[in-house]
Order: sequence, then structure tokens, then C-alpha cells
Amino acid sequence: MDNDNDVVLQQFEEIERKIEKVIERCKSLEAENTRLLTEIERSERELGIKAEAEKNFLEEKALVRLKIDDLLARLENIS
Repeated sequence: MDNDNDVVLQQFEEIERKIEKVIERCKSLEAENTRLLTEIERSERELGIKAEAEKNFLEEKALVRLKIDDLLARLENIS
């Protein structure tokens, strides 16, 4: 009977070790998840800034094109 108790105690100890490993892994994954979420937020902010810059560039490019077309039309009227 004493041997049975030893086996049961060993099984509990093994279960406790495995549970500790699972808990450690969960904590590690939670930390990694938090880090990745922060990185995603940063990337989304950067993307928004770059999208706004691209929009401004395209608007400026269109304005320059209009001015060039206007100047070319004015030059043709002179000739």
C-alpha cells in the first residue's frame, strides 16, 4: 500500500511539473502577444502616416501637372 501512495505522489508531482511548464508557456505567449500587438499598432500608425504623405504627394503632383499644362497652353497662345 505504501508503494501505491508513492506512485500516486510521483504522478501528482509529474502533473504539477507539467502544469508549471504550461503556465510558464502561457505567460511567455502572453508577453509575446503583447509585444506583437504593440508592434502592429506602431506599424498601423506608420502606415497611416505614409498613406497621408502619399496622398499629399499625389495632390501636389496633380497641381504641378495642372500648372505645367496651363503654362504650355499659354505658350501656345503666344506662338
